[in-house]
Amino acid sequence: MGAVARDGAFVVARGEGAHVYDTEGNRYLDATAGLWFANVGHGRGEIADAVAEQLRTIAHYSNFGDLTEPATQELAEKLSGIAPVPGSKIFFTSGGSDSVETAAKLARRYWHEQGRADKKILVGRRLAYHGMHYASTSLGGLTPNKEGYGVLVEDTRTVEWNDAKALLALIEDVGAERIAAFFCEPIIGAGGVYLPPEGYLAEVRQICRDHDILFVADEVVTGFGRIGGSWFASTRFDLRPDLMTTAKGLTSGYLPMGAVFIAPHLAEPFYSGGVWFRHGYTYGGHAGAAAAALANLAIVEREGLLEEAARLEQTLHTALAPLADHPRVAEVRSGLGAVAAVQLADPSEGPSLVKALRAQGISGRAAGAGAMQISPSFVMTDAQVAELAEGFARALG
Repeated sequence: MGAVARDGAFVVARGEGAHVYDTEGNRYLDATAGLWFANVGHGRGEIADAVAEQLRTIAHYSNFGDLTEPATQELAEKLSGIAPVPGSKIFFTSGGSDSVETAAKLARRYWHEQGRADKKILVGRRLAYHGMHYASTSLGGLTPNKEGYGVLVEDTRTVEWNDAKALLALIEDVGAERIAAFFCEPIIGAGGVYLPPEGYLAEVRQICRDHDILFVADEVVTGFGRIGGSWFASTRFDLRPDLMTTAKGLTSGYLPMGAVFIAPHLAEPFYSGGVWFRHGYTYGGHAGAAAAALANLAIVEREGLLEEAARLEQTLHTALAPLADHPRVAEVRSGLGAVAAVQLADPSEGPSLVKALRAQGISGRAAGAGAMQISPSFVMTDAQVAELAEGFARALG
């Protein structure tokens, strides 16, 4: 807030493809796809038209109880069809933080219905970001996000982000009979774009199976193609999560929407046992947002954007690698999905580099501790990736 009061706002007035424009008409290559979400690029009239048509018919109606709308029902069936676990149920939310909050509550409630109410502990990882609600803030592994609030949600724990043995140690310390779920971003996003060590995801997934702990894949960032070549990281790495949280790429940010994928065995008590899950959101399953999502997913399929994300995985890795030799750069993290980070040697230089990038016609962002986030739209061309890398080099000096 202080920075805005001092320097003013950077106002993004419109977008087209992989570019955005400010109010003066200056064009910027969008390095972050808004905030990880504009997977199909900006300015897609097809999505706007689908939303407008839906709003003229019925904008939204409650999705509580037995209520639904045709677009929402169609989207739920579509998502269940591409889910990493076949037959998954879909619980709609208004965004990523809502999705994580839903998964946290559902994990505890599931064990309660299994007669194992002591399984309450929710486990996250250091550097992880899971959102800004109570449970998601408590689960996150970014200390600055927790400062000044005290204890938000009790019975949450944090383990090291890249060491499966740390999860085992926690299980031995507190007991598997007390742990409800382990929340895991396949790629740590807002914490600084950290890629999982080789074999890590498979190892922690197996640990959860062995100790009867729910595995929650937080795919708010990686879902809907950003992992490259697959709809989800959980599919690419065969994780078969008990719960999967999503948002962002579901609509490419054209309207707010999230979804929790719930494996059939986890949903079963609520369908067969007469158990109520008293939880939901006014705008969960919003018909207009569902129309946006359906149009967005249709574009991804029609234009082969999952494959384009896989192309970007390699192009970003190759184009950005030389930046690692710059004295102001500690390392470049890339090579998995359409994401990368240029880690500054001095994290405090992040805000100034964001401004330097704008001077080079690039809209960027610092994430974590001085990690310059790169997560472009899947429509970004190889030539634009080269332009991006050149702009970074000039901005670094």
